[in-house]
Amino acid sequence: MVNSKKMHLAYKRYVKNFVGSNAVNEYEEGKNEIVEIIDINDTERDHILLIDMDNISSFWLDVWKNDVLIKNGRNVSALKKIQQIKFYQCMGRHIYRERYPSMKLIDYSFEYSIIALIHFNLYGWVKEEKIFFDFIVKYLGDNLMEANDWNQHIWFLLELYLQHTKQEIEGTNEYVHLAVKSALTNREQPCGLIPEELGIYREVLEQWNTPDVDEITHLIGRMSEHHSTLASELGKSLEFGNYDYAFYPYEILYLLHVRKKQGLPNPSHFDDFLMNLPEAKMNIQDPEPYPEWDPVLRMIDDFYRKNYPEYIPNHHGVLFE
Repeated sequence: MVNSKKMHLAYKRYVKNFVGSNAVNEYEEGKNEIVEIIDINDTERDHILLIDMDNISSFWLDVWKNDVLIKNGRNVSALKKIQQIKFYQCMGRHIYRERYPSMKLIDYSFEYSIIALIHFNLYGWVKEEKIFFDFIVKYLGDNLMEANDWNQHIWFLLELYLQHTKQEIEGTNEYVHLAVKSALTNREQPCGLIPEELGIYREVLEQWNTPDVDEITHLIGRMSEHHSTLASELGKSLEFGNYDYAFYPYEILYLLHVRKKQGLPNPSHFDDFLMNLPEAKMNIQDPEPYPEWDPVLRMIDDFYRKNYPEYIPNHHGVLFE
């Protein structure tokens, strides 16, 4: 049972966190550093371009939260930029795979990669989605895509994505977390944090394509309660406890998207707190137009394309246009 008072207090802190943030100053500092490196074509220090992508992402996270949480808007343009940046963090990280094998980035993770992947699918960005999925599969478990992730909902999203798109990882699209854990164990790659069970998410995966709208409504209600309980532990819970996405029910919104694409009925409304928050009410088109490029991200992409023939986007022509 969700502690309503605790949840509301956590949500107030969630919103307040983005009031008067320092993201603009950090963005400008990163931009100045990036421009300096690009102007002299400094390939000895260009890994800083990748590191500073965190500042770009943080800036657009702040824009998104201000637009939606604080102003109660429904525009997804800034959120789209965030997911685009995650894609380019992966593409950039590939360049430094051998030069800096242990490089760590703040928001570069399996979790954020899967979140970006399902948003690409949600937005209908077919070309970029395929590139991103192939990257995840190819490097799953190594230093480019460490998959030792404890988040049950992330493994739920990956399995639902695979079943929806009729694709596989490690030869399956069922009980994917266990298949990946077994494969990584055999390859002696870290996997001890991957959960053995998915709880409510296993129940949903068994019934996600039910034609019974009452059944899916009940399951979504349980998902929402689970999400809300964990989000109430803002800053403490490992799952839904961070300020980026704590009260953004993207796993439920993606389930609704998949069911809609499969021609299955969805609930017409929700009565719970989480599904009536601004981030659950954003206007998402099908498909979504590509976002306008962040100018600093564009400079970084141009730099990598010019200096690194192995840069993955070089093999795919124009992207996000």
